[in-house]
Amino acid sequence: MLLVEEEKRKLVEHLWSKGIKNEDILKAIYKVNRERFISSALRKLAYDDNALPIECAQTISQPFTVAYMTQALEVKPGDKILEIGTGSGYQAAILCELGGEVYTIERIEKLHENSKKLLASLGYKVHLKLCDGTLGWEEFAPYDKIIVTAGAPVVPENLLTQLSTGGILVIPVGSIESQRLHVITKTEDGTSEKKFEHFKFVPLIGEEGWKPED
Repeated sequence: MLLVEEEKRKLVEHLWSKGIKNEDILKAIYKVNRERFISSALRKLAYDDNALPIECAQTISQPFTVAYMTQALEVKPGDKILEIGTGSGYQAAILCELGGEVYTIERIEKLHENSKKLLASLGYKVHLKLCDGTLGWEEFAPYDKIIVTAGAPVVPENLLTQLSTGGILVIPVGSIESQRLHVITKTEDGTSEKKFEHFKFVPLIGEEGWKPED
């Protein structure tokens, strides 16, 4: 147990040194047990700052990427947050720790079922849906914040429509090989947008994303 706490402390210090200055996010990274979201075979790598493989040829993002995107999202307690790409459930857990009301969509049934069971067992109250994430979740719109954890060719119009005025959408956009992080704020007159660092995510598959054969 002491070893795990030391690993967590070193990871938090590392993220701070890389520019993650939001203390609430660092506390959430420290609190959430990342080893629960990966296979036991990869346990020794849980607190390295690296992406790791999970089932169905998907990945759990590196902690810096999770922290960077979450910092850009500017989460406030009580925010209604839509996450596209549940994956392992790790990002959803971080958002819950920050006080968000989390709605998350996954297109792969096995990942959806696994994360549903895991998040519930860890005490996180998350709304989960199995469907095409590029379509959003219109039933509960609008959302204060939307985060997309897969790389898109374009910004899905459905997600912009479901974002509240003043809300923030964080999404990687680019090619299959590389994307830039877009941070979009919805305004009364349209949107304002900033572009940040390059990342590489698994592709966002769906009606307004990449097609399975791409």
